Amino acid sequence: MAIFRIGPAGDDPLEAAAAFYREDVPRLVGHEEGHLMLVFPPADHTHRAWRAAAVQQLARHHAPHRVNAVASDDEPAIAAAARYFGAAPAITGHYLRLDGEGAELVVG
Repeated sequence: MAIFRIGPAGDDPLEAAAAFYREDVPRLVGHEEGHLMLVFPPADHTHRAWRAAAVQQLARHHAPHRVNAVASDDEPAIAAAARYFGAAPAITGHYLRLDGEGAELVVG
């Protein structure tokens, strides 16, 4: 599984989404070597919808390979998520915010 770090793009969700699609999506779409895990920097709830939608669309684009994402700066949590996603063959298109205690509620 390849891990792609997504750089910080500011607090404004529209500007952050525009930067992601402009700077990161071309290298992600061009990746053809298996499963992907994106690592976004932590952000507040205003970034959740665009990030989740982007990950879902990338997962559709890369099928049958899987694409998932986390938002975290906690390296042990990121490593644990990579192990989880790597061992979960049916999980794709998910975006989770992580901290040292685990993932946020998926349904909430």
